[in-house]
Amino acid sequence: MTTDRLSARFAACKSAGRAALVTFVTAGDPTVADTPLILDALVEGGADIIELGMPFTDPMADGPAIELANLRSLGSGTKTKDIFALATAFRTKHPDTPLVLMGYANPMLVRGSEWFADQCKAAGVDGVICVDVPPEEDAEIGPALRAAGIHLIRLATPTTDAARLPAVLNGASGFLYHVAVAGITGKQQAAQAAVEQAVARLKAATDLPIAVGFGVRSAEQAAAIGRVADGVVVGSAIVDIIGSHGDAAAPFVKDFVAALRGALNANSPHFRETAA
Repeated sequence: MTTDRLSARFAACKSAGRAALVTFVTAGDPTVADTPLILDALVEGGADIIELGMPFTDPMADGPAIELANLRSLGSGTKTKDIFALATAFRTKHPDTPLVLMGYANPMLVRGSEWFADQCKAAGVDGVICVDVPPEEDAEIGPALRAAGIHLIRLATPTTDAARLPAVLNGASGFLYHVAVAGITGKQQAAQAAVEQAVARLKAATDLPIAVGFGVRSAEQAAAIGRVADGVVVGSAIVDIIGSHGDAAAPFVKDFVAALRGALNANSPHFRETAA
C-alpha cells in the first residue's frame, strides 16, 4: 500500500492502550457547505478515523437515521464531485487523519472503477468500504483500488462463518469491519458476549485490526466494545445529532465524539496512570 495512515493510526492507538474511534457521517448532510465544519468537529472531538458516506438513493444496509441523511444530502444537491472536493479539502486541513469512503457500488462504478480509484487517490482517501459487492463478485472495484494503493476494507457479519471468512479476507486491507448485528445500521445493539466471541474468532483468522460497528450509540457501549476490539465505529448516533441540529450540529457532534473518545481513553492504562 502506498497509503499508510490507517496502519499508522491503528498502531498509535494500540501503543496508547486503547481502541481507535471511527466515526461516520454522510457527505453533504445537511449540505455540502456544512460538511467541513462537521468533519472538523469529528477531529476536534477526538475521532481517530473518519468514514465519509457517499449518499445513495437506495441505501439498503442503512437504517432510518442514515437513510434520512442520504435524502437530506441528495435533496441539497450533493454530487460525486462534491464528495471528492470535500475529501481533498479535508486531507489538506487534516493531513494525518485517515479518511475512508463508505457507500454502494453504483456511484463507484458509474464512471468506471479506475476513474473512481484515481479520484480517491488524488483526493487523499485512504480506504473504501463498498457495502453491496460480495467478495466473490468484486472483479472491478477491489482490483482498481489496490492498483491505486487504496485500502479495500471488507465487512464481516455474525453470519460470516469459517467457510466464508477466507473469501472476505482475500484482498482485504486497512482493517476488517465487523458488523455486530445482522440487519440495518443503528437499529439494534449487539450483546457484549457475542461481540467478544466474534472479535476473538476474527483475530484468530487475520492480523488486520478489527473494528466493530452497527448499533453503537453510547460512550458506555463504545468503552465495552473497545476493551476487546481494535476500533469502535459510531455512525447513526452522530447522524441523529446532525438530523436534529442541522447546520448548527457541529458543536453538538464535537461534544458527543469527545464523550466517546473519553470512554475509550479510560480503557487505557496510560490514561489511568495520568489521571491518577
